[in-house]
Amino acid sequence: MTDDKKYITAEELKKHNKQDDLWISIQGKCYNVTDWVKEHPGGDIPIRSLAGQEATDAFIAFHPGSAWKYLDKFFTGYYLKDYEVSEVSKDYRKLCTDFAKAGMFEKKGHGVIYSLCFVTLLMSLSFCGVLLSDNFLVHMLSGGILGFSWMQISYLGHDSGHYLIMTTRGFNKLAQILTGNCLTGISIAWWKWTHNAHHVACNSLDHDPDLQHLPVFAVSTKFFKSLNSSFYERELTFDSLAKFFVSYQHFTYYPIMCVARVNLFVQTLLLLFSKRKVPDRALNILGVLVFWTWFPLLVSALPNWTERVLFVLISFCVTSLQHIQFTLNHFAADVYVGQPEGNDWFEKQTSGTIDIACFSWMDWFYGGLQFQLEHHLFPRLPRCHLRKVSPIVQDLCKKHNLPYRSLSFYEANVWTIRTLKTAAMQARGLLWEAVNTHG
Repeated sequence: MTDDKKYITAEELKKHNKQDDLWISIQGKCYNVTDWVKEHPGGDIPIRSLAGQEATDAFIAFHPGSAWKYLDKFFTGYYLKDYEVSEVSKDYRKLCTDFAKAGMFEKKGHGVIYSLCFVTLLMSLSFCGVLLSDNFLVHMLSGGILGFSWMQISYLGHDSGHYLIMTTRGFNKLAQILTGNCLTGISIAWWKWTHNAHHVACNSLDHDPDLQHLPVFAVSTKFFKSLNSSFYERELTFDSLAKFFVSYQHFTYYPIMCVARVNLFVQTLLLLFSKRKVPDRALNILGVLVFWTWFPLLVSALPNWTERVLFVLISFCVTSLQHIQFTLNHFAADVYVGQPEGNDWFEKQTSGTIDIACFSWMDWFYGGLQFQLEHHLFPRLPRCHLRKVSPIVQDLCKKHNLPYRSLSFYEANVWTIRTLKTAAMQARGLLWEAVNTHG
């Protein structure tokens, strides 16, 4: 029988990786998404990162089964001639199918209700402590409680960004704006922009924004070559200032984490008032304005500036536990330079993530994200299922001789500091070389 299908090779597909000519392959069928990329709900970065490549595993990870029907209108008529599926991908796709058949992507349990009640309790305690007490220690405790509530709120915002935690998309968007913009001051639009890029390009030094922290941090000496960030579309310059900061990053890591929230506030404002297309810009700005109304008013209710400054610092310091957790998941993992490749999706996630081992009764504290690899492989899977699928993921990693790293919170800190120190020592050598050369 004659095969009337039209074929292109993987090399020919790679040529369609430009802004005005953007193709991807899903299950061997080639799709022209040049125009769609501007309307893609997940933003343009994930698609651009996989442009000109086979991207089936990434598509499966981020999209429900209902999304497949929308692909036909983008079909070019071409099939990928040398399309092959690795054994790892076959097993990964089977897991996704099995989980979908079991309804695991839809069964969210009662975690959202519990979390909302807990957050409401924490916020109420913090407000009451400030407004109804004149005691210094109560005020400081209230700051700590507020910081802890921000941690739990962020987990809810994270959940709502990956899957529906409410009954409709409209209510889900409302939950995103409330948990992100209104209660924490961090824009959900900014989070989606950076977080989706992070998931697709996990631990790519030039594509993953979660590793691009120059001049303050460099997790790899490869940053010393002043890499070009495809995400920020600028050079990550490793200049004299960066050399100085990076040289001492294993000492400054924890202090900087204590004020890392300030950077998130700044990044939110930079995005919302940039020329970049921002979904629901006005709604995001309104939500941020709500935060910058109630938070200063709450702080101003304290009796003097000493208490106000300490209240803010304590709230930030408590929240730093979450910033530390997120960096522990990736800073000490394997890194690479270059565009992520869609045909090794599973492998890239295993190499770029580190789980944090804890007792099941502590899952709420980490928001489920201690199962970082499981979350990266199945980002739409509600957190209540992550512990259940962990043994399955471990078995799959063992079967294909892939890393599965699960460390205690203490061990993960040791690994991270060691990674930072390794880069710091080499940066320090470059710093002293520059000093000796130029006086």
